[in-house]
Amino acid sequence: MMKLAVLLALLIPSGEDEPIRVGIVGLDTSHVVAFTQLLNDPKNPGTIPGAKVVCAYKGGSPDIESSSSRIDGFTKTLQEKWGVEIVDSIEALCAKVDAVLLESVDGRPHLAQAKPIFAAKKKVFIDKPLAGSLKDGLEIARLSKESNTPFFSASSVRFYDAITKTKDDPALGKVQACDAFSPASLEPHHPDLFWYGVHGVEALYAVMGTGCESVRCTFDKDTHIVVGRWKDGRTATYRGIRKGKADYGVTIFGEKAVRSSLSVQAKNDYRNLVVEIVKFFKTGTPPVSVEEMLEVLAFMEAADVSKSKGGAEVRLDELK
Repeated sequence: MMKLAVLLALLIPSGEDEPIRVGIVGLDTSHVVAFTQLLNDPKNPGTIPGAKVVCAYKGGSPDIESSSSRIDGFTKTLQEKWGVEIVDSIEALCAKVDAVLLESVDGRPHLAQAKPIFAAKKKVFIDKPLAGSLKDGLEIARLSKESNTPFFSASSVRFYDAITKTKDDPALGKVQACDAFSPASLEPHHPDLFWYGVHGVEALYAVMGTGCESVRCTFDKDTHIVVGRWKDGRTATYRGIRKGKADYGVTIFGEKAVRSSLSVQAKNDYRNLVVEIVKFFKTGTPPVSVEEMLEVLAFMEAADVSKSKGGAEVRLDELK
């Protein structure tokens, strides 16, 4: 009997070998199809093991055309191509999964959508922006701590190979400053940089880390320029582009060298981010600290306040 039990144990996969069951909240962004393909496609040698999307909740924002007009198409693809079950509530989704991808393209409903996820104690990745305001982001962090349920939010640009290799170059020495740039299209329901500029701000923070004390923002119809001053005296500049070629990149000024990623745009290059998400679902440890996730929001909100004050300096610790 003992030999038979050992043999069965070897032949039957343990629960640890089963993929993490993932649910998606918000089917109004191309990320839901791209992420599902990276996790669910058994024929693709590049498929990321360890997690599988099994169900989804539509969500959507009727006052944002790029949300409401895309839900049905993305829903159909998930159902017909990947066999994903569509459920009628976030609570129903949480009952069927181990972890959640909160993918709503609109940052405003993220807090309300995160509440039942935290109540169900499901680890959650919240796609950029973390929230539609710093106030909501702080409440998400509070609920996470209160429920002892970890969360993680980031842009895929933070994990682009060209940016990580540039910032990790040992020839740089200690980082003194950084210039980052990205597309920065606007959406009237969000503070300016929350909609698309967040990508470049994330790249900037991947290099600089936390500690920004104040920002100044200049703005015209084509460009955002945001200058941040860190508590240790370092500075960083973000350029948001709305005219001409709009790409992603960083230039890093180190004690020993200057390095630039130049243009690094990679269409639908989500693989590195999804790898980090699966690691997070397995370990519960986010690759970005809560402090940094919240400071990204504060930096962008302070830029909006500075813009409204004609470019005046705004301290992050004075935001309400």
